[in-house]
Amino acid sequence: MPISELSELNQYLTFTLNDELFAIDIAWVKEILDDKNITAIPMLPEIVRGVINVRGKAVPVIDLRLSFNMPRTEMTVNTCVIICELELDAETTAVGFLADSVQEVVELRPDQIDPPPRMGTRIDARRIKGMGKRDAQFIIVLDMEQILSDQDVGAFRTAADEIAA
Repeated sequence: MPISELSELNQYLTFTLNDELFAIDIAWVKEILDDKNITAIPMLPEIVRGVINVRGKAVPVIDLRLSFNMPRTEMTVNTCVIICELELDAETTAVGFLADSVQEVVELRPDQIDPPPRMGTRIDARRIKGMGKRDAQFIIVLDMEQILSDQDVGAFRTAADEIAA
């Protein structure tokens, strides 16, 4: 493969939610945890499942399924927490996202990613960077800068305030 093509490849972590395949740019991923020991905090919005201990720090865990109007994530042997760092309120914040299962890291060229569909998806199209194509399968590539809706950010702020109290 020519070096020019290598520089155009981007790596994405693929994972499932409700039998649909999603991906996020690997640059956003800090780690993947099998630990499902999530501590629930009373009075938080439903999408915030609680907090998980990541090297002594309480990291809020978001149920992406609920954020995308899917059924609540059921904990199984394959359930993982994907830890990402997001810019919230002008500071970098660790956030955990529940995934039904983590699949693999795939490489996609820009020409393998189409713009997000205008309709026909339960997910707010602003959260979708594009639709990846790999063989005969589509992969919903998420835009991590837009992953949380305004409502989700409000829920996250509430969680952060409760954790700090």
